[in-house]
Amino acid sequence: MRSKRVLALLLAALCVASPAVQAQTPANTARAGPLALQDVLASARDHAPQVLEALARVRGAQGALLSREGAFDTVFSADAETRLTGFYGGTVAAASVSRPLPENGGYAYGGYRVSRGSFPSYEGEKFTNQAGELKAGAVFALMRDRAIDDRRFARSLAEADVAIADADRLMIAIGVQRRALDAYNAWVAAGLRLAIYKDLLALAEARQAGFKRQVAEGGRARIILTENEQNILRRQTLVVQTEQQLGQAAAALSLFWRDAAGNPVIPVLAQLPGTLPPLVRAAALAGAADPRDVIASRPDLRTIDIRLRQASQRLELDRNALLPKLDLKVEASRDFGAIGAGGISRSGTESKVGLTFSVPFEQRAARGRLAQTNAEIDAVKQRRRFLEDQIVAEIEALSVAVFATGRLRSIAADEQDRAATMAGAERRRFEAGASDFFLVNLREEAAADAKVRALDAAIRNIAANAELAAVTADLDALGL
Repeated sequence: MRSKRVLALLLAALCVASPAVQAQTPANTARAGPLALQDVLASARDHAPQVLEALARVRGAQGALLSREGAFDTVFSADAETRLTGFYGGTVAAASVSRPLPENGGYAYGGYRVSRGSFPSYEGEKFTNQAGELKAGAVFALMRDRAIDDRRFARSLAEADVAIADADRLMIAIGVQRRALDAYNAWVAAGLRLAIYKDLLALAEARQAGFKRQVAEGGRARIILTENEQNILRRQTLVVQTEQQLGQAAAALSLFWRDAAGNPVIPVLAQLPGTLPPLVRAAALAGAADPRDVIASRPDLRTIDIRLRQASQRLELDRNALLPKLDLKVEASRDFGAIGAGGISRSGTESKVGLTFSVPFEQRAARGRLAQTNAEIDAVKQRRRFLEDQIVAEIEALSVAVFATGRLRSIAADEQDRAATMAGAERRRFEAGASDFFLVNLREEAAADAKVRALDAAIRNIAANAELAAVTADLDALGL
């Protein structure tokens, strides 16, 4: 009997050793008072590695977008050439700037050119007046590439990828906050459960001291000490088991409760709150008649909608490939300074306008891509429909769970009150000699079991409300 008691005490010491050591670390000693749920949610939001990884992916998508914007960069170019030998000795230098049009498949350009010396007749375009030539022009797409082209499509894809990465980040953050809620509630519940079993153990230990005096005075038989020791060992077992659960819950909570450097921090016993956390309610669902009205902000639905827009833009690009190529070109140039070697023909302002047209006779590749994109759009629409139906069904099931667990929580609280009343009355009857030892122990353990059941019912109700807030993407309720 004594060896079992010693073993139980050793197990209890091992279960609390890790939190005791952790309590000496600066990260924990810096935190005074009970650990609040909002502190855990804020820590998980700011320091959880999964969230930081998702943020890095958002930055990566933003970098890819910046790279796609490079297709619209202004390009400066310059070149010069001179003939070192031969009959002609002309020298020409030129510089130009070109920039793609952001809302058209064409581009604008301008440049300056100056030449000296003589050139053969077949290079007559190189002659300029003494002060050089300025030129400016633009090319406009009138049919194909007018509304969309490969550059603008690539940019829109990159913009959508940024939005998708951000939606993924939010989805990950919601999942992290949901798990943080579960971990915090499990830790608090284990602490409250431990307090219940410690109170139950304290009753048996206090009663043992009274029994020893009564046995010494001859008022009770010695066997009652052995019987109460059995109750003490049984209740010590409950305490040790619950201490183990508390230690495991604290370790699990450390994945979400982190210090400023992002390192996990195991909360200690002194940080346990004395009550359960408040309900995390889905506020958006309260005034909505249809669950579909509140799920539009779901990140996974948003991701599908973005994918659908991407497919629609690809469809526009495929249709663009079926159009003929018709471009309009306008250009103006003017030479300055004294007449050069090319003669008077270079003087004055010259303006030009032109059209280029081309069309392929076979469009099998474009038609194939068009059919493929249409099929992809249909598939994405069906995927979104199923996901929306699935979310609505989940919300309805969770709404039932919230209502049912709320009722069970109320019933369990009433049962706890009745069991506590019966246990108190039975103790008074026992102390007055009107009851027996077996019955008072039965009442006390029934009261403790009722407390635990009430605690479990409350935790299930809190968890159902938190899950409903997560499913409806209620960012305020989740601390986001």
